[in-house]
Amino acid sequence: MINIDFLTIKAFKIENSDFFINSRVQKIQQPTRRDFIFFMRNNGETRKFYININPQIYHIAFISKENELKRNLKIPQKPPMFCMLLRKYLEGAKIFDITVPNNERILELHFEGYDELSNSRTLCLTIELMGKHSNVILYDKNTNIIIGCAHNIGAEKSRYRELQGGLKYIYPPKGAFKLSNELSEQFLNLSDDKINEYLNTETFRPAIKAGKYTLFSELIPDSSAQNSVNEMLDNYYSDFQQKFILKNEKIILQDAINSKLKKTLSAISKISLLRKKRNNTEKYKLFGELLTANIYKKEYDYKKTITLCDYNTGCDITIELDETKTLSENASRYYKLYSKSKITNEKSEKLLNDLYIKKEYYENILYSIESSDSLNDLEEISSEIFETKTEKNKKMSVIEKININGYEVYIGKNNKQNDIIVSKLAKDDDYWFHTRICAGSHVLLKTNGKDPEEDTIFECAKLARIYSSAKQPSKISVIYTKAKNLKKPPSSPLGYVTYKNEKEILI
Repeated sequence: MINIDFLTIKAFKIENSDFFINSRVQKIQQPTRRDFIFFMRNNGETRKFYININPQIYHIAFISKENELKRNLKIPQKPPMFCMLLRKYLEGAKIFDITVPNNERILELHFEGYDELSNSRTLCLTIELMGKHSNVILYDKNTNIIIGCAHNIGAEKSRYRELQGGLKYIYPPKGAFKLSNELSEQFLNLSDDKINEYLNTETFRPAIKAGKYTLFSELIPDSSAQNSVNEMLDNYYSDFQQKFILKNEKIILQDAINSKLKKTLSAISKISLLRKKRNNTEKYKLFGELLTANIYKKEYDYKKTITLCDYNTGCDITIELDETKTLSENASRYYKLYSKSKITNEKSEKLLNDLYIKKEYYENILYSIESSDSLNDLEEISSEIFETKTEKNKKMSVIEKININGYEVYIGKNNKQNDIIVSKLAKDDDYWFHTRICAGSHVLLKTNGKDPEEDTIFECAKLARIYSSAKQPSKISVIYTKAKNLKKPPSSPLGYVTYKNEKEILI
């Protein structure tokens, strides 16, 4: 990704000065601590001026509706303190000038405002776009005293300058004149005169190509021309921001599920080990039967042990006895232990089965997270993980549908979609496909009462293989059966089904 440089900021300022000057701020929003939206109106038009100071995707632009959705901007019910401060001083204020300090990655908006006593006051909103040092600062132009910052910088964080309310605003330390690496590459084979011409021009031909942008389309052959510098910035950075948000959301959800999966695997391991160590059910039964068969040996009443022949193996075994009881009472004791052990085994087996179902469920969620390519898909998964309700008007992801040889085929991308496929879309004679030993999508072939050909069945099985967590290349078994053979057990997690009468295809 290209980091925004002073020339791009300068080009943005030149292009948009006519709108900025004499525009009024109608509303200010702060979706997160690192981005801001200023609603500005001028000449009968309202635009949303977006500022992002995230060290990885810092930029500015007037954003379109389409790219606003890509950025997934959510306005908090309670605005941050800095947002409240900006509203206090800037809402209703008019911009009378816009400047870019020479060769600096700084955009300055100069406002005409008023203080608490309605006295005229000149304020400056400084937007510093400098990687990890990016910031938004509001200060009084007459005194240079800072009113507030998006991020306060104390002496412990910087030895060059401090930034916080009450201190004087000073520019960052002057560094050597330097273009961004990407712009330097574009200028690499040009003469000094040509470079100076580009640096001093006020005519720009913005374009984008393969993860890069340029202010001069001729410097990147076959690039896609943009209508304006602003459109270039808005389109370019919104794509990266969408990928950035998608990646971060995936990490958050994966961490949440991996934590649950780790606990489930630990429980499976512990219960399996305990069952192995304490599985004395058959031994207790055998001891009870042997003691009952030899109950006539009264001389062993109130003894510590008895040695008897195991009728299964023909070998002698020694049985420990409770010396306070008779043989008959000891036999009864072992039968009780047998009964208790049997019940415990049945309960632990059910618990293990439930844990394995939960394990499979979490693995399916992890696969769904990894394969998601939109924020809507992740929001569905998030609402499932954290059991939150999605907004009523929020557009949820649509179950993917494709056509194979004239048949409709549905592919579930997460547990909610898988559940809808099984519970709502599937009819008795439709075919359901899924990989046998790994997480993956439910694939549904709608037959409409017809008998699909073998190649159609095979293509659907290939889809189930493709939309799974199976490693490539490898051979994987895909099972399929009619929807009438599926069953969703009571209280089972989303997307979980049992099946019978399945057939298998090796893909």
